[in-house]
Amino acid sequence: MIRSVLTFAVGALAAYILICAMVFALQRSLIYFPQPRQPGIPASMLTLDSGAERITVTTRPRPGAAALVYFGGNAEDVASSLPGLARAFPDHALYLMHYRGYGGSTGSPSEAGLFADAIALFDRVRQDHERIVVVGRSLGSGVAVHLASRRPAVRLVLVTPYDSLLGLAEQRFPWLPVRWLLRDRFESWRYAPAVAAPTLIVVAERDDIVPVASSEALRKRFRPGVAALVRVAGTDHNSISDSDEFGPLIGAGR
Repeated sequence: MIRSVLTFAVGALAAYILICAMVFALQRSLIYFPQPRQPGIPASMLTLDSGAERITVTTRPRPGAAALVYFGGNAEDVASSLPGLARAFPDHALYLMHYRGYGGSTGSPSEAGLFADAIALFDRVRQDHERIVVVGRSLGSGVAVHLASRRPAVRLVLVTPYDSLLGLAEQRFPWLPVRWLLRDRFESWRYAPAVAAPTLIVVAERDDIVPVASSEALRKRFRPGVAALVRVAGTDHNSISDSDEFGPLIGAGR
């Protein structure tokens, strides 16, 4: 009997260790879902050198001081967001970054890589535009917060943001030692206190991917008076941008 129990315990432990090893090895395939660039969306393209990679950026050129840089979700072809952003920001030049491995960009996505590419894009855009709004959605909110903590954005808009990807993973997989396994943590709460730009946090009332509590925890990490949070009624994580109030909301104060 004791031998059987020990055999079972050893087998269960071995299986658990194997699962942890598989999660560690495959974790980025569970975070990033690279998308090709959709055909048929009228847009200009910019190719940006970032380290050893070449990053593709969908653009809507406009002369003048105002520009917007956009970072999308983990399974988003950002080119599909161009029409909505163009309506919300009619006077801004638009720059929508395709992450490494997405939409023709080279390389494989990682937190460090996306952060570096975002800074390279901001610096390139600032050569032509003095006033840059930074917008990040879902996964891209972590990229946007980090960028705004290091570059002088005039405004920051975060759509369905989290306080940290690590925190979300720990909630979803409480039976795994996520803190020891996760490499790309996107801990936006660490960078929020350094953001000076007026910040709008837009959350979906029925978000089942990023709990509103996570977005609220992030808001509290900004310095007093910097960030405001608005809920969009009747929407979830993916449908929030379909709301009639979404475009006017993110474009307000532009």
